[in-house]
Amino acid sequence: MSGRQNSSVPALRIYHPEHLRLGATLLLSIGLMVVPSFFALPDWVLRGLLTVGLTLLAVALLLLFQSRLRINARAMAVELLTGFIEKDATPSFVTDDDGTIHACNQAAQNRFEDNDRETLAGALRSVLANPSAVLFRLQSRARFEGSAREDIVTRRGHVRLAVHQMHGGSFLWRVEDIAERQSGRGSETVPIPMITVGRTGAVLFMNEAARKLVGERVKSTDRLFVTLPVSSGEVNTITTKNGPLDVLVTELNRTQGRSELFLMEVNTAELQGPKTSFEHMPVPIIKLAPSGDILSLNKMAMGMLGVKGRENLKLAQLMEGLGRPMSDWLRDTADGLASNKSEFLRLSRPDKEVFVQVTLTRSVEEGNTIIIAVLNDATELKTLEAQFVQSQKMQAIGQLAGGVAHDFNNLLTAISGHCDLLLLRHDQGDQDFGDLIQIHENANRAASLVSQLLAFSRKQTLLPEVLDVRDTLSDLTHLLNRLVGEKVTLTLSHDPVMRPIRADKRQLEQVLMNLVVNARDAMPNGGEIRVRTEAVTLDTPLKRDRAAVPEGNWITVKVSDEGVGISPDQLQKVFEPFYTTKRTGEGTGLGLSTAYGIVKQTGGFIFVDSVPDKGTQFTLFFPVYQEGQDDQVEVAEVPAPKDAPAPQHGEGVVLLVEDEAPVRAFASRALRMRGYTVLEAESAEDALRTLEDPGLTVDVFVTDVVMPGMDGPTWVREALKTRPDTRVVFVSGYAEGAFGESEPDVPNSVFLPKPFSLNQLTETVHAQLH
Repeated sequence: MSGRQNSSVPALRIYHPEHLRLGATLLLSIGLMVVPSFFALPDWVLRGLLTVGLTLLAVALLLLFQSRLRINARAMAVELLTGFIEKDATPSFVTDDDGTIHACNQAAQNRFEDNDRETLAGALRSVLANPSAVLFRLQSRARFEGSAREDIVTRRGHVRLAVHQMHGGSFLWRVEDIAERQSGRGSETVPIPMITVGRTGAVLFMNEAARKLVGERVKSTDRLFVTLPVSSGEVNTITTKNGPLDVLVTELNRTQGRSELFLMEVNTAELQGPKTSFEHMPVPIIKLAPSGDILSLNKMAMGMLGVKGRENLKLAQLMEGLGRPMSDWLRDTADGLASNKSEFLRLSRPDKEVFVQVTLTRSVEEGNTIIIAVLNDATELKTLEAQFVQSQKMQAIGQLAGGVAHDFNNLLTAISGHCDLLLLRHDQGDQDFGDLIQIHENANRAASLVSQLLAFSRKQTLLPEVLDVRDTLSDLTHLLNRLVGEKVTLTLSHDPVMRPIRADKRQLEQVLMNLVVNARDAMPNGGEIRVRTEAVTLDTPLKRDRAAVPEGNWITVKVSDEGVGISPDQLQKVFEPFYTTKRTGEGTGLGLSTAYGIVKQTGGFIFVDSVPDKGTQFTLFFPVYQEGQDDQVEVAEVPAPKDAPAPQHGEGVVLLVEDEAPVRAFASRALRMRGYTVLEAESAEDALRTLEDPGLTVDVFVTDVVMPGMDGPTWVREALKTRPDTRVVFVSGYAEGAFGESEPDVPNSVFLPKPFSLNQLTETVHAQLH
């Protein structure tokens, strides 16, 4: 095998098709040497030699073409191995369609170092008796299906041969030793001695415990067991380096003619029967009849299942959650039709919630078919899975809430805006004036509800400021006392050493009111609500539920009550929007979700602890504000100028870009009524086409942020390249900080959140112009 090591890829062996290139060069040289002698020979000789020369040239060109193909394949093999399988622990080869090896990784060189062959069939002769037939069969399937795989049981063990067809016609082969692969992840870590036996009695695999028990690796059962056949469920004598040893053997039937033998060392002096060793097995095991009746179970299984007796027990009584009849599962296992796939079930225990991973295996004991069930505690795994599902659900609800709020804000902008236009044409003496006021007030109530959805999805617009929590609670005390009523006592206590936080005061008050109102509702017969503030320093991160509070300085606010409490199954759902335990009409289910969103958007954490019939406590963590730290939340709203109650409008050209037709219609009418010249566009692309006119003067861009196609910030940045002095007003149903990469960080721009009124729009445009 003419191979040399590639210096750039030391872990690979690359096979070079030099013989093709040399042969082609030789033939080409001969052909070129023959051609000059043509002119000194007779015509009939000249024609013969011309034919020979052309033939040699054609063959040379063909060989050069084949050499180029091999070189290209080799280059692709180098690229593939360098980036993919160079350090793969599994022996891997890249071959062409004829089976010639282009390259192999270091694992293949180590595994087949004694077989220096050019073809894969030659390299595999030490493993397979007839590799050519197997390789042809797999390669033919790979041409049609893209890949193929076959498991082969040999005297040396269980081998898996896999092939994938690559772009260009080459093939990637992987040769796995299944016994070695399984031992690292599964059986090798089992504390019970276990061996895998083939149909001919060959020992295919021994785990570490079995090798330690026997003292060496053995190749067949006749060298291990004193007498054959092996009796499952009974004591058998094996041969070890230290002499004969009695072991209790349990045989589990597997597919493809293989079976697994578990060996339990027993003391014949103290042996009272097979049940003694079974009783003390270090894993929970149950012996079942195909009908589901429990024949026996060891102590670990009894402890896990929480049962004291062993009589008249059925598997279906002890666990649930299979998703199909338990009898079907047991019957398929007993008949050898079921796969060895594990199932996750929930134990029927009244004291606590326990999940188990159950693996059923068919076995034969004293001539009767039984089923061995091995249990593994999966409570922690299922808990993590449930937490992940809950996290995904909360994220999905947040995205849904934000999207719904965005669409509702567009609708409310159109409703309240056109209502403002109608109010301009009616005075208080008009009979329709009262109806319009009702429409306007209910639109504002709907906008407040939508803001709670945005609070949960953390996409609301905040106005942060540096606050002392004690001052905020002091200002709020009078309102809170009115909210709790006469039956409930409100007690406030503060840490004498407090530090400021940075938060939106109005939103923080909303959080505290929601928590206090919930505490009041949890105590219909009265009680005490305690609100305590405290400065806390965490030296190490505080991990709770699915969150981790970083180390540092924090201000905590605890709101606790003596009410009915929250049951454990409801505790994980209290922050979900629209989830409420109150009766219809008593609550929207948005109070706690609003608090959750506000606290999270402020950079804090919120936790809940509750004991049924004893009370509930909510704990809020807010980061301490440091002087000079970067502001995490931008001030987004544009307050109306207080010193100009009647600003003068009417000067300037406004380009209005809004994809929602009702909002665009209201905004354009409102601006025209104040005297502005308004140019309308329903998309960013239309706006840019309008600005292509060099003679057109535009003073202000009023644009939506999120639109189909190009978004607002993108088209505005493009337009400002040629009109850098133009002012910008961004409007959106989302909050200013909710756009990610599209956040409008454009100079000379302000943000106006939807829904906005007629006066808010026109005064914002006026403020930008002046």
